[in-house]
Amino acid sequence: MLLPSNPFTQAARYTLEREQALRVFLDYPPVPLDTNHLERELRAIALGRKNWLFCWTEVGARSVGIVQSLIASCRLQGLDPYVYLVDVLQRIDTHPAFEVHLLTPRLWKQHLAANPLRSDIERVCQ
Repeated sequence: MLLPSNPFTQAARYTLEREQALRVFLDYPPVPLDTNHLERELRAIALGRKNWLFCWTEVGARSVGIVQSLIASCRLQGLDPYVYLVDVLQRIDTHPAFEVHLLTPRLWKQHLAANPLRSDIERVCQ
């Protein structure tokens, strides 16, 4: 018989109390057990923190955060951030405001990635 102070008993109690939340990983195998892939994307932000002290203003620092976020989102979606940003920056002026959500990396990949707009520099280099 296992006593309540036994480490196995404590681990079993802990697991049973959280059974419903833990069952998600059994019912939906694609759900990752950890967030290491997200933490790796954030590492670049942590490494650059000292460099961003020189953004001069809060607006500049906020802009750096937004760009870093977009680049990390592109990588998570398997997109080339350069191709994505070139396309979106050219498209944004004429894109309908009510469909702005289509310019997020995930939806851009589904709807617009097949035929991205290219930069003038690419046209000249070809």
